[in-house]
Amino acid sequence: MDRLVIKGKADLKGSIQIKGSKNSALPIMVSALLSENTLKLKNLPKLDDIKNMSKLLGSYGAIIKTSKDNLEIKCNNIINIDADYDIVRKMRASILILGPLLARFGSARISLPGGCAIGTRPIDIHLEGLKKLGANFVVENGYVIGQVSKQMLGNHILLPFPSVGATENILMAASLAKGKTIIENAAMEPEISDLAITLNKMGANIKIEKKGVIKIDGVKSLTKASHKIMSDRIVAGTFVIAAVMLNKNFLVKEIDSSHLEALTFSLRKMGANLKINKNSIRIMPSNNLNGIKIHTAPYPGFPTDLQAQIMALMSLANSNSQIKENIFENRFMHVPELNRLGAKIKVKKDIAHITGNRNLKGAQVMASDLRASMSLVLAALCAEGKSIINRVYHLDRGYERIENTLGKLGPSIKREKY
Repeated sequence: MDRLVIKGKADLKGSIQIKGSKNSALPIMVSALLSENTLKLKNLPKLDDIKNMSKLLGSYGAIIKTSKDNLEIKCNNIINIDADYDIVRKMRASILILGPLLARFGSARISLPGGCAIGTRPIDIHLEGLKKLGANFVVENGYVIGQVSKQMLGNHILLPFPSVGATENILMAASLAKGKTIIENAAMEPEISDLAITLNKMGANIKIEKKGVIKIDGVKSLTKASHKIMSDRIVAGTFVIAAVMLNKNFLVKEIDSSHLEALTFSLRKMGANLKINKNSIRIMPSNNLNGIKIHTAPYPGFPTDLQAQIMALMSLANSNSQIKENIFENRFMHVPELNRLGAKIKVKKDIAHITGNRNLKGAQVMASDLRASMSLVLAALCAEGKSIINRVYHLDRGYERIENTLGKLGPSIKREKY
């Protein structure tokens, strides 16, 4: 396995151009299963999850061509509806193949998905939504097996929670269902909009309305299309937090800053000095940072995927902070590792209490999931001395070779085998 060796009290200079969003690219790649025509995608990040999704689609018979950060997918000769367990276990987004396969072919079989170990993250909402469109499921021997007797039929679906994955799965399936589908309490994340834009380019008829309502008029088939993946708002937010923690003048560019309003509001409330433009955020040194209270929530609320990173920042604030985690019930696994680096954080149920004004010191720590990995990197950059972060394969699922990305910007960070 790999680990990162990081020298603390790091510098950070210049700017970073944010690449395509993993959370947008994965469902859009899956949407290629809905059509026999070619889907051309631009601005894909070079991540393990993208590679694994390409392998998964290829196992079905999809023809995939790659060139730099571009990808072409053609699914005109699907030979298999049984998902490869070795791929699915690594990546939770694999569950998104259910909707497209059921809508186009009437059957699908997939093992229960893997990904980060942050709570149970049940797939019930996916299955119940797809049942409303006419699918039937059995779960046996660790596999979900779905069948549609004739054709999926549009329906009115009220989600019990605005699940991003369930919204994506239902949205894709409904694109080929007969009649009209209305999804209420749908997720409104920007990645949902990016998927809908892509599907509409392919010939779908999707309208996203306010207050969590999505309307889909099903079509008989989808055609070829080309789309540029939106920038990664979580990676962008991570680098904004890094610059605030290191108190440096730094520019995060090629983004849609409106996607980060919950984060920038919270950072300004803490005292961060930000200059926000439509497609960039400049971070400038600030005199001091104050502790605040935040709670994670579905978009446009504070993203759970930035919870671990801002927790590391809160340890450096002049006063105490508090985070209430409302999305996942087990997303504080980074707390013991941050405490090893000198933080003082106590968790009571779904609330983390963060003591401010801490002097972080280098230590050996272990990553537990993707975003937790990055919080440890951020803390290590600010700590005194050397830190070692083990099990960084989590990190590679969401950040492009962070040692190269950060290494070009000033910090001393090396990858080594152990």
